[in-house]
Formats: sequence, C-alpha cells, structure tokens
Amino acid sequence: MTELKKLEVWFATGSQNLYGEQTLIEVAEHSKEIADYINAHASIPVTVVYKGTLKSTEEIYNFCADANHDANCIGVITWMHTFSPAKMWINGLKILHKPLLHFHTQYNRDIPWGSIDMDFMNTNQSAHGDREFGFMVSRMRKRRKVVVGHWRDDNAIERIAVWTRAAAGWNDWQGARFVRFGDNMRYVAVTDGDKVEAELRFGYSVNTHGIGDLVKVINDVTDKQVEDLIAEYHETYNVMESLHARGPQYQSLVDAAKIELGLQRFLEEGNFKGYSDTFEDLYGMKQLPGIGSQRMMARGYGFAGEGDWKTAALVRAMKVMGAGLPGGNSFMEDYTYHFDPNNSLVLGSHMLEICPSIASGKANVEIHALGIGGKEDPVRLVFNAPGGPALNASVVDMGNRFRLLVNEVEAVEPQNDLPKLPVARVLWKPYPDMNTGCAAWILAGGAHHTGYSQNLTAEHLEDFADMAGIEFTLISKNTELYNFKNELRWSDVYYQLNKA
Repeated sequence: MTELKKLEVWFATGSQNLYGEQTLIEVAEHSKEIADYINAHASIPVTVVYKGTLKSTEEIYNFCADANHDANCIGVITWMHTFSPAKMWINGLKILHKPLLHFHTQYNRDIPWGSIDMDFMNTNQSAHGDREFGFMVSRMRKRRKVVVGHWRDDNAIERIAVWTRAAAGWNDWQGARFVRFGDNMRYVAVTDGDKVEAELRFGYSVNTHGIGDLVKVINDVTDKQVEDLIAEYHETYNVMESLHARGPQYQSLVDAAKIELGLQRFLEEGNFKGYSDTFEDLYGMKQLPGIGSQRMMARGYGFAGEGDWKTAALVRAMKVMGAGLPGGNSFMEDYTYHFDPNNSLVLGSHMLEICPSIASGKANVEIHALGIGGKEDPVRLVFNAPGGPALNASVVDMGNRFRLLVNEVEAVEPQNDLPKLPVARVLWKPYPDMNTGCAAWILAGGAHHTGYSQNLTAEHLEDFADMAGIEFTLISKNTELYNFKNELRWSDVYYQLNKA
C-alpha cells in the first residue's frame, strides 16, 4: 500500500512585482507559515511543500511544468496573497495535468480595525486576487476544488485533507496495471465496459491473462510456504475444526493457501494493483479463490468478481484514499433486501470475497459448498461488519461517459444470527430511505457490484471524479426522486454538449 507521507502536494502563492521587495518578503513569510501549518496538521496525510511566490508568466509556467514531471507531486495548491494578474497563469494552467486546489484564504483572520491602512490593504487582498485567479480557471474550464476559510480553521484544513486523499488515489491510478483472469461473466452487461476509453480517461490499463498463467505460479508454491501461511491463518483467525491438520477438509485449506500464495506472487511480479476473476473460468484450479482474494484486498489490492475490472480499480483507489484512516474498504454487492416497512435493510455480500478490513472482530476461516462454478468447496473468511456511516460507490460506463455513483448509507449491527449464511456480510440502510435510495440507484444505472467504504465520504469521491473529469452522482439524505431524475437528464445534455 502507498505510504501517503511520501507523496507531495506543492503550495504556491501568486503575486506580482508591483509591490516592492519588502512586501514580497512579507508575502513569502506568510505563505511559508501557512504551508507549514497545513503540512503539520494531523488530518493531512501527505507532505505539503512550499514552492515560493510566483510573480511572472515564466515562473508560473516552470512551476506547473515541474509539478507535471515530478513523480512525488500529486497535486498543487494555489493562493493569491496579493493581486496576481490572471493572464500570467494562462500558459501554466494550460499544461498543468496535476490536480488543482484553490485555497481562498488570507493571512490575517481579522481586520485590524484601528490600524488598517492602504499598505495593509495592498498586501492582504486575497479577496481581490483570488477572484481574478478564479475567473481565469473558470474561463479555461479547468476543474479544481475551491476551499474557503481561514488557514487555521480546522474545517478548511479537513477539506484540503479530503482533496489530498483523492489526489493520492488518482495518482495511484496513473500507469497502474490491473489483470483479469478470464473474461467477463457471460452475458453480463454492467461489469463490462470500454477498456480503451478507461485507459484514456483514468490512466490505468486492464489486460487479460489466461487462468493457466496463474495456475502455473500456484503450482510452483512450496510446501514450506503453505505451512507458514496456514500457521498465520491460525494466529489471525478462528479456523473451523474440519480445516485443522488432522481434519477431513485440511487439504482444502492447503489448496486455498496455495492459491493465495500464487495470487500474491503473480500480482507482485507483474506489478499489478488489482485483479478480477470469474467462477466460469477456473480451469486447472481446484477451487474459486476465496480467502486468497479476501486477504489480497486486505493487503491493499483492488478486487472484483466476474471480470468486473472497473470495480476492482475503484476498490484499489478507495483503499489508497482511505489509507491510515479507521475502518476499511471492500468489494461489495447488494445481495438481498429486508423489506420490513419499519426496518428496511440491504444485506450486502458476495459469493466469497469481502475484505476483512471491514470486519467486526475476529473472522472465521470456514469451508462451505459453492453451488456454481463446478469446483471443490472453497475456503473463505466469514464475519459480520459493524454499524456506522458508510457508502457504496460504483463506476458505470454510460456509453458516452463514465459515471461515478455514490449512495451514502448507515450500516447496522446484525440483529439476528445468520447461522447458515456461509459468507461475510454487511447490513445497511440506504439514504434517504430504502425505496428512494434503491430507486435512485436503479435510475442512475448503478451496478450490483460496488466499492464499500467505512472511512471515505462522498466528498472524497466527488473530488476524485473531478480529477478524472467524469460525472459524479450522489444519493444522500437530501435526495428527492423528482430532482434526482432531472439531474440525470441535465447530465445527459451536458455530456452531449461537452464531449471530450
């Protein structure tokens, strides 16, 4: 997983040579103080680097070019301490490919009523300068995030922190490789999509490897490696009796461990950040990867079943964005409903592959039959997930654009035992309510596969969608179907008129 502190966000201040040396010295001192404060704030997961005061077209262009070419730089923050004529920013902004945040702040929180004079006004005119800069960015139709507030305001810093996490996820996608073992599940629509357009838009590539390529690596796993991993299973989880060394199903645990070790080696050697598989293409494998896929996700890899490469990539991005925050992120599926009018719920799960990063307590290692795929019974981790705020997110290919759809939900603790359900599971209430939330999801074309998050907010994913230049659609506590349907119609018009 990416260590976010190794990533940098560059902070630059806009000004001009009109004000004289002393004013520019003051501007630089103030700017560095602000950048250092943001960098040291507990909510900021990356390193904020102050890059000086930009006063000319050439300085701005070089700053943007350097940001583009620096591998550690994942985005830039701009602030106009004084007035910076915005035509100076045109050439730089034209070439800037890194995410942009415009911080609309000022050094002084308060107006010094008794001492304010024109010298103070000329130096501290962010209210003036930031509007000039804002016009140019809008005129150029350039996507960015605008954060308004004093630089010591925790709320403002938290919104910057959200953006830095989105930028980290976006940076992780650039040049990323995802592998599909086998093809898409036969006849399924929403999990497929345009992989060429995805690489153009998102920066990652998706390519298929035959299942035999993976099987060869699995078969090369040594007995010692298997023994060590099984010992880790016993240390980490509650392993059911039949899977113990003298148990009748111990060989299935051995086979599952070999699959996990083979997956890990294949992904590491191929420099892949995630993968998908499908139960319809398992030739040469004894069982569908269950515990192996669950633990790969726990290591930070993206995963989705049935060839769903879009969700696998999304899960990886969500894991990067949420790195270091309490809670986890997982592949998920809306599986079945509880339509009690007084307590409507969604039961989320999948055949096997839910990430233990979202588990409540210690997971169980179990083996149960799988009615599809025609293979041996797979080993899997079984657990419940805790209650609390969460969200489901889905990337769908709408034909002329990608849509990132998010539903805010409230997870709830299981209210009943589920003794015969042999998979990990989550219960949640969709916002604003069951009927509206599900109807909105259907109307928006949302997939049955999602990325489920306990530690990200809709703002993280909205910022991420802006960086990708794709549509963002939110189902929240405030969603009303009439307005929601209109928003979808307006988006259709917008993307017809604004084709990339």
